[in-house]
Amino acid sequence: MKKILMIATGGTIASKNVGGGLQPVISSGDLLNHVPEIAAKCNVKTIQPFNLDSTNLAPCRWLELARIVEENYERFDGFVITHGTDTMAYTAAALSYLIQHSPKPVVLTGSQKSVYLRDTDARNNLYDAFSFCADEHACGVHVVFDGSVILGTRAKKTRTKSYNAFSSIDYPEIAIVRDGEPLYYIHEEKAKAPLFYHKLNERVFVLKLVPGVSPDIFDWLEKNCDGLVVESFGSGGLPDYGDGAFFTRLKSFLAKGKSVVFTTQVEREGSALDKYAVGKRIFECGTTLEARSMTLEATVTKLMWALATDNVNGNFTKPIANDIL
Repeated sequence: MKKILMIATGGTIASKNVGGGLQPVISSGDLLNHVPEIAAKCNVKTIQPFNLDSTNLAPCRWLELARIVEENYERFDGFVITHGTDTMAYTAAALSYLIQHSPKPVVLTGSQKSVYLRDTDARNNLYDAFSFCADEHACGVHVVFDGSVILGTRAKKTRTKSYNAFSSIDYPEIAIVRDGEPLYYIHEEKAKAPLFYHKLNERVFVLKLVPGVSPDIFDWLEKNCDGLVVESFGSGGLPDYGDGAFFTRLKSFLAKGKSVVFTTQVEREGSALDKYAVGKRIFECGTTLEARSMTLEATVTKLMWALATDNVNGNFTKPIANDIL
């Protein structure tokens, strides 16, 4: 049987109400004990580097998870990471850039209700995650949730309460897990060896435009950010309230060697800066990047990764794990 390392990080799946609201307190071993059927699928070892609500996970934790996978890569056939749902899509995207071309699967899962409850989705999600991870065709970074297998760069939490909490944005689901067996829609080609990265630049900010927002926000951005993701309206652009101030400030920001990525607030179908005049004017300000159909989670984490390399623009625009179509 396949040898799988379960990396438990906390989240709702490991939570109990211990006063003051739900908090992750259930250990990795206790999690596994709630689903004894997994033992018939694979041999599992567990490790618990931390036990946190995923709201409290910072980029340093993504690096820690990637390091654990790298250090144990030769000893195991796959990795299951139990994780809170709130930032799971960020972690899945980040690991897609930190662990590239992995011929072994790295699977993230969690639940909308604690494994401790009777009417929970936790046990099914855990069983499905291990079932997929133990499958001979599985590879790369994925989210397995409510029977769906979603590419790590395409996952987004789109519901706060329902069991089908995650959606695959602008890309098909890789597979579904039915009765413990993965049924593939897409067979991914396995690479020969993984490529691990060890650095991220956390000095990235997301600016969500709202009507009337002041360009004075660039005073703070220039001091505190190396990279900026602009969530613009519709197909993409910058507002001009009669003085062209946003374009002037963008040009100044870029001239200081900063990186700017434009994306859209619209969840699906992506940006197209060259469609309208408000978008085309951006190209006059300097070299900017465009996320197109990438999720916000992939855009942010990829920019953090690219900023930590010696070729920011080239690495950001290079398709990785089908993040850019």
